[in-house]
Amino acid sequence: MPELVLWDIDHTLMATRGLGGELWGEAFEQVTGVALREQASVTGSTERVILRETARLHGLPYSEGLFARFADALGTVHVRRAAEMRERGHALPGAAALLAALAERSVRQSVVTGNIRQAAEVKLAVFGLDAYLRLDEGAYGEDGEGRPELLHAALKRAGVSAQDAVFVGDTPADVNGGREAGVRVVAVATGRTAASELRAAGAHFVLDELSDTDQALAAIEA
Repeated sequence: MPELVLWDIDHTLMATRGLGGELWGEAFEQVTGVALREQASVTGSTERVILRETARLHGLPYSEGLFARFADALGTVHVRRAAEMRERGHALPGAAALLAALAERSVRQSVVTGNIRQAAEVKLAVFGLDAYLRLDEGAYGEDGEGRPELLHAALKRAGVSAQDAVFVGDTPADVNGGREAGVRVVAVATGRTAASELRAAGAHFVLDELSDTDQALAAIEA
């Protein structure tokens, strides 16, 4: 088993069934005073990049100050609407069982996600996944713009070398970022990307889902 398993969140461990976009739009309008008309592509990206590109689509100037205010607003709206997220969303089949199985094997686990930290913490707590994760050793949307940067940040915080870590994600950006950071990548076709595309992107192993715990453990350990 690797020393550390790092998890993407959205569409890898959970689905919020459209609520995430609603919360994002609410925070955007709160900090800019402009109703969200169009959001930049979110697949495999980070909140900083999404906000910058979405601001551009609306003819708005971007600054780090805007991102800081947006991150605060987005975290707050996640806290306020956590009960609604619990009702509308769900952990993906097998996610909790796999996290528990890795924890039983004393494998350290954390997250690498484009979400801001407070939003990530709310999502994980809502679906009962946070107990298995060392969130202080993860990396979040505040920590950089791309997956390689976030992965390097998480590895540094965890004090683990790239060769002793595995990253689990569901997008080509996850696969490319993991390979660039030097970690082995297990891709899961539970998001918007087909298994064939994840293989073509260079994932070391591709799973259709997480519901077969033994198969997923074997992929992570391979």
